[in-house]
Amino acid sequence: MATEATAHGGYLDILRAPHAARLLAGTLVGRLPNGVGPIALTLFVRDQGGSYTLAGGLIAAYGVATAVGQPLLGRAVDLKGQPRVQLPAAVLSALGMVLLALTGIDHLALAYAAVVVAGLFTPPLEGGLRALWPSVLGREDRVHRAYAMDAVAQEVMFTVGPLLLTLLVSLWSPAAALLVINVLGVLGALAVVLSEPSRTWRSAPREAHWLGALRSPGLLALLGSFFFVGLALGSITVAAVSYADDRGTPAVYGWLMAALGLGALVGGVTYGARQWSGAPERRLRVLVLLLAVCYLPLVLTPGPVAMTGLAALSGVFLAPVLACAFIVVDRHAPAGTVTEAFSWLVTTFGVGSALGSALAGPAVELAGTVAGFAVAGAGGLVALLVLLATGRVLHVPVSPASPAVPAEPEARHAVGAGGPTSVHTEKNTH
Repeated sequence: MATEATAHGGYLDILRAPHAARLLAGTLVGRLPNGVGPIALTLFVRDQGGSYTLAGGLIAAYGVATAVGQPLLGRAVDLKGQPRVQLPAAVLSALGMVLLALTGIDHLALAYAAVVVAGLFTPPLEGGLRALWPSVLGREDRVHRAYAMDAVAQEVMFTVGPLLLTLLVSLWSPAAALLVINVLGVLGALAVVLSEPSRTWRSAPREAHWLGALRSPGLLALLGSFFFVGLALGSITVAAVSYADDRGTPAVYGWLMAALGLGALVGGVTYGARQWSGAPERRLRVLVLLLAVCYLPLVLTPGPVAMTGLAALSGVFLAPVLACAFIVVDRHAPAGTVTEAFSWLVTTFGVGSALGSALAGPAVELAGTVAGFAVAGAGGLVALLVLLATGRVLHVPVSPASPAVPAEPEARHAVGAGGPTSVHTEKNTH
């Protein structure tokens, strides 16, 4: 059940909170290198005279390294704090890309080593921001709305980032663009870690366990579902290229991707404008169902105008699904592992997206564009089935929500220093 947000409870209220706008902006800028990494690498390799195969290989190496590094760095943040991990990681990641930009692709081993370093040390700013929201915002309803705003902001970044990269390439060169984007990434991370919430944040006490966040059955269930959500989204990217080729109009691909992003933006804004009651796990199942249903009409592959409308429809429930998933992650992450848990969500989604792209390619070659979009529909349905099959473990969160944190300075200090009591309790019920 949903109720309209009060006038003081919207996104502007979130951004007016001390440090909130700085943290959001710094995180988005800090994530630019990773957000535009595949496009930047492709443009750089082609400018150097390399093949698309080489570009694909470097992108794959970068993606795998990022997938490995995110949860490891997330665990390090939970153990050591944000500044001691985020900033050094951002610098090392940027140095990897700087090395590639300065040495080029003539020495393949060095080029692959550079992108692996860049990917492995990509700072877990995304998970770090979500771990900070409770200490910055206090009340649980504001934190949940911040998660929705976070999902919307991602769509903005994935739209603006490639435009900025293209502008830099047109002004200078792909190598210069690679350098500038990574310098901006370090500055974004610096803006985050120098803020008071980041400097004072400490994870809740954690039980020593080699599995870390992965010892939570509920989190594993969510990750299993989101692997297939990522698979669906990754397959749409490839199928959309095939659709544009079939129509003989490459620009159609851009229209479809822009429409999908616009749909996600509208869906996220609408979702975040309401206060939702009831268990988020139950709401997530409904949202994933709607997401899967909206993927299915893509197989109709009508004319470009209608297809653009279907692409927008397919994105409407993406940001709400992400925002709701952030809440579920926070409820199911074992005490002291919240940053690691959010990083696992990023990794699982990214790996699923990569596999979706890999599956959609052969599907398109064997059975045409419709088959590529069918992969997306199948991925959405399997994501729903995983949530339905694991409903029992998702029913009992590790960290059930508790009443809102009082606004007194002492209470807020306790949240910043010892973990958010309003959303993530320190008691482990497992």
